[in-house]
Parts: sequence; C-alpha cells; structure tokens
Amino acid sequence: MKPVKIAILSLTHGHTRKYFQTLHDNPALDWVAVSAETPEVRDVFYHYGYNEIPCYMSDDEMFDAHPEIEAVVIASANSRHLEQVKNCARRGIHVLSMKIPTFDMAEYDEMIRVVDQAGIVFQIELEMHYNPVVYRMKELFAKKALGNVASFNATNITLSPVWAFPWQGVPELSWGKREPLREGDPRFRGGALCDHPHIFDMIRWLTGSDYEYIYAEVGPNIRPDIEEEDVILVNGKMKNGVSFLLDPSWSRLEERLKVPAPGWEIFPKRMEVNFNISGDKGVMLVDSFGPNVYHNGAPNDRYTVQYTYFDEWIGLIDEFVDCLRNHHTPKINLGWHRRTIEAVNACYESVRTGQPVYF
Repeated sequence: MKPVKIAILSLTHGHTRKYFQTLHDNPALDWVAVSAETPEVRDVFYHYGYNEIPCYMSDDEMFDAHPEIEAVVIASANSRHLEQVKNCARRGIHVLSMKIPTFDMAEYDEMIRVVDQAGIVFQIELEMHYNPVVYRMKELFAKKALGNVASFNATNITLSPVWAFPWQGVPELSWGKREPLREGDPRFRGGALCDHPHIFDMIRWLTGSDYEYIYAEVGPNIRPDIEEEDVILVNGKMKNGVSFLLDPSWSRLEERLKVPAPGWEIFPKRMEVNFNISGDKGVMLVDSFGPNVYHNGAPNDRYTVQYTYFDEWIGLIDEFVDCLRNHHTPKINLGWHRRTIEAVNACYESVRTGQPVYF
C-alpha cells in the first residue's frame, strides 16, 4: 500500500509530540512537513531532533510548498480548528483532529457540512480506544461478561498541560470564548473538562446507549493562578439505566515545565485512566496505564514515572490510513462524536444552573 503523505499543523497541542516517532517510523506514512505557530514552537520541535522535516511558519506556506500532502494531523488550539478544517477541505486534504473539533455547535455543524461536501476523511483523536487494556475491556463488554451493567465509574485525571501548552489556559482558545462558570465565580469554561472527553465518549461506546441526564459540580481550584476549572465531578444516567460517575479533573500536580519530560509529574503519577464497572454477573476494575517503570532520578532526584504501555497512536494511525486508502469511515467521526461534545457542554450548563441537564 502506498504510504500516506502526511503533515502536522501548528504543533501546539499537548499530544503533538506523541506523534513524532509514529509519523517518523510508521511505514504506512511519509512524513512531509510541519507548520509551527511561533518561532518558539518551531525551536521546541527541532529540539526533538527531527531536523530533516521542513518546518513552515504558516499552514498555507507549507501546503503551497508541498502539494503532495494528502493528510494532516491538526494539533492547534481548539479555537483554530474550524479555519484549518475549511482550508483542508478546500484542498481535499484528509484530517486527523486532536480530541475536540469545537465546542461551538454551530461551528461543529459547519465542519460536518464542509467535510461531507469535500468527501474527505475526518477522524477524531480519542486514542484510548486503541489502548490494549481498553481493547480487552471492550472485548469483555461485547461478550456481556458482566451481564447487565448497572454502574460505570471512570477517572481521566492528569496534571495540567497549561504550562507547556499555554493556549489550554486561555478560555477564548480552549472553550472558544470567556464564559463564566457560574454567577459570582471568577473562573471560566475551558479547563480540565475541555481536556478530557475520552471517558464521556467511552461510556457511550461501551454501553451502546446515550445520555439521559448529566449533573456536574466544580470544586475549588488546586491551582489558584489559572482562570479555568481544574477539578470537576460529573454524574448521571444513560438511557438504558446505567448510572455513571466521571472524574475528568486536572487533579495530579506537576512541575511547571515548558518542555514535558519524565519528572513532569509530582507523586503519584501524571495520569490515571481507570474504570470501575459493575454488572449483575461481576465487577471489572481497569487501570489503563498500569504498566510503568517507577524510579528516583532526573530531573529532580525524586519519584519519576516512565510509561511503558503500548503506544495507542500506532492503532489510531493504522485506522486512519485504512480509512484513507480503503474509503472507510472512522469509528470516531464527526457525526458520532457530536453527542460527546454536547455532553461536555451540558456539564458546564449544569455547573452554571446547579441543576441536571436532560437530553
């Protein structure tokens, strides 16, 4: 199969650097170029040693220099996604988009329209689906190993990426505008909840159901100097009766490094994606990122985590390439993902009103 000629746009998303080795080593890809938001971002890219990949200071400059580009990874602030998607659609370039297309539902529908008109593939990066532990969990669900599921508890808790990727601390760039969490609260939408849509998507995927209602509460920030929420808890019920409790907080503390590396986290770990699922035939406990190496060492001669789990980006890219070459629709496409974004927005509305939001 002919390798897909691919590029990365902007380089400012927290997951960007996880693509470098995949794009470089995967024989199904031909990594053509990248574009950078700023000279500083460009310098960080070259710090990783990929000096043979040309880096441009605008998307159009890159596209004009490389008309052979077939696909891109959009790795920009959420607020830039629509303009970049429209640019790619005009050029017939396929898109792998970081996590959130947009939180503005009118913009979301415009993306659906331009993507459908252009006939391009649009896959949304929710890499948890390709984690081997989650894959096993999905297999057991398909076999109904737990019987009738009654409850679904999940965490997607991490440190905050704001220090290395500043746009995630700017409400206008993360959520789309400065929308107060609620009357009298000095914080705005756009924080931890906007960074962690994975478990909102996963419960829909595993239960085969959709949301009946959602209720959310925010706690006091553990980082008083950021202007978005960093601790939030969500509960509710699915239409098939499954109750859920979701924690998508930035409740792991970090060293405020500008270039993330082992040692970014402060005890215990930088990331916990765990599931506790109960049914009438059993209970499933899942630690998606359990296999790790723990040691005392760089950079501060203290507890450090080196993740050793399977690289989910391999499976994600394999699906993306298959969709391009064999004209398939990605599992996580704009139409499927729309309800997940509606659910995230419903959480903010629940915080604002203090009431559950029904669908």
